[in-house]
Amino acid sequence: MQPLSPPFLSPKATGILAAVVTVAIWTAFIVIARASAQRTLTPFDIALARFIGAAVVLVPWGWWLVKTEKLQGWLGLSPLPFKLTALIGSLGGLGYAMLAYSGFFFAPAAHASVLLPGTLPLSTALVAAVILKDRITPTRALGLALILGGDVLVGGASLLKAFDGGETWKGDLLFLSASTCWAFYSVLARKHALDAVKATAAITVFALVTYVPVYSLLVLLEAVPSHLSAAPWGEIVFQLVFQGLGSVVVSGIGFTKMIQHFGPVRSTMITALVPSLSALGAVYFLGEPLYWNLLAGLALVTLGILFGVRKTKPALPSATSITPDSIAPSARL
Repeated sequence: MQPLSPPFLSPKATGILAAVVTVAIWTAFIVIARASAQRTLTPFDIALARFIGAAVVLVPWGWWLVKTEKLQGWLGLSPLPFKLTALIGSLGGLGYAMLAYSGFFFAPAAHASVLLPGTLPLSTALVAAVILKDRITPTRALGLALILGGDVLVGGASLLKAFDGGETWKGDLLFLSASTCWAFYSVLARKHALDAVKATAAITVFALVTYVPVYSLLVLLEAVPSHLSAAPWGEIVFQLVFQGLGSVVVSGIGFTKMIQHFGPVRSTMITALVPSLSALGAVYFLGEPLYWNLLAGLALVTLGILFGVRKTKPALPSATSITPDSIAPSARL
């Protein structure tokens, strides 16, 4: 079963469409996070909105997949077995969301622009090299170096302020940890050939079952701050729709579709456009100043992606040595 693959689109066109939608939502995520920091809800409240908003769509969808396809899922809701559900749910669901949102307690969103999507290609390439035995070619290494250079240009000045003292470094560490969680999820999605809808539904079910009751208990015990009761309904509904339906359902399925077509490393290199695009979005929507380093960083990242997403030609083995097992994992990505 291949859900959400329109019959009028080729696999390549579907992969490209998924890439465009994912980059657009990730870019909006950073811009909205900058704006939301000045509003009412805490990061824990936004995480709750993220999981509940996604659950409205994906929990019934997961139940339907388990029932119609007679899957050995978890709790009759997750289309994947418990171990795999817990693994990707911990990494791509709880781990990423909680670490990323918590980072905003200590560091500004400008740091998130660089350290969340900006470092993702490098961390994914390293994880893929270990888990998938994916070879980092000289061309891909050049692309990674250009992307890293562009990201440093975009946010390097603000990152240097972390050394002035205070607790900014804690937020930076949380953002890096969140990016690493997503890198592991990206590689595991490719390793297990996870279906886009099933993987996203499994993540949501796990997050709903684990996060919501723990969050509710901690709020009741006043161990975790919550401003839900003080927030306007419009703000809550917006976060439910954008964080849940947009950031989880649409971009989650879209990102997994990207992995199916481009592979984990090339997919995360495409998402390296997000730091510069989100900075440009902040200039347009939030009135932040436009500096030369932003344009230069965007140029470097774009050039790095062009190098990094190129497919390399594998060396042709002799006719007698060609077997399915002789094809390296990197050549299959």
